[in-house]
Amino acid sequence: MRSTGGHSHTGPGGRRSRCRTAKKITGTDFATEAFVAHRNLLFTVAYEMLGSAADAEDILQETWLRWAEVDHATVREPRAFLVRITTRQALTRLRTLRRRKESYVGPWLPEPLLTAPDVAEDIELADSVSIAMLLVLETLAPTERAVFVLRDVFDLGYDEIAQAVGKTPAAVRQIAHRARAHVTARRPREVVSPAQTRSALAAFQQAVETGDLQRLLDMIAPDVVLLTDGGGVVRAALEPVVGAEAVADVLSRLASATLRLAQVNGHPALILRRGGQIDTVLAVRLEGGLISGLYAVRNPEKLSRIDRETAVGR
Repeated sequence: MRSTGGHSHTGPGGRRSRCRTAKKITGTDFATEAFVAHRNLLFTVAYEMLGSAADAEDILQETWLRWAEVDHATVREPRAFLVRITTRQALTRLRTLRRRKESYVGPWLPEPLLTAPDVAEDIELADSVSIAMLLVLETLAPTERAVFVLRDVFDLGYDEIAQAVGKTPAAVRQIAHRARAHVTARRPREVVSPAQTRSALAAFQQAVETGDLQRLLDMIAPDVVLLTDGGGVVRAALEPVVGAEAVADVLSRLASATLRLAQVNGHPALILRRGGQIDTVLAVRLEGGLISGLYAVRNPEKLSRIDRETAVGR
């Protein structure tokens, strides 16, 4: 930013200085309005790439700083421009996070978000921010993940994505095709309605609270997998717990907790409290009417914002 405070202009010079100031204020208003208008979209892009709300918020700060320095008169599409900045920052952060996750203690799970009920109405958005989908996205290389998120979730054009990831449009098409095939092979094949999930969780909650081990066994798939993320900070299984009996045994220990249904990452989930404090967020994956996957986030660092709603959007 160029300062004019060191110069004294009178007459036309003074008027020119005032015009420059007025233009600068107008530009700042435009920058702020554009950023606020697309903030939920930008947060969601960063979150889907990183699986961390805290890191996504950092990316938004960096995006704003870079956006504020841009000559906005040259920007034709603020949405695309802002997504490009956010994607580039998120890719840089993602590569750093991947190295950090290699030394993470026990299974790593995404940071859960308390989301508004209307998120579930946008089926594609709800699917894209689900814990199960974010875990699938973790298996993609950073550029593949960015391309998949921008193309399949946010429907950006190949030219726009190419500018964001530093590839040619032709290369982006190939990457998108490869990433889509990878995700399709690993994502849940069955579409489960929120009502089905809520019903299953309500029954699950009752079985846990009453300590009905047989009812729990009847609800979970024989090859069910439970992932618990304690981050090395709180007690959690350091390896996936596999099989109905082993998982039911772990879940039977939750009887002393208070369980509440909530909307987490666009889907019904359970929030467990002990002594009034949030202890665990438990999300599930349903297949064939049975619970085939359980995701228990216990790391306190990942539970710091679960008591307040986070806005996501497209």
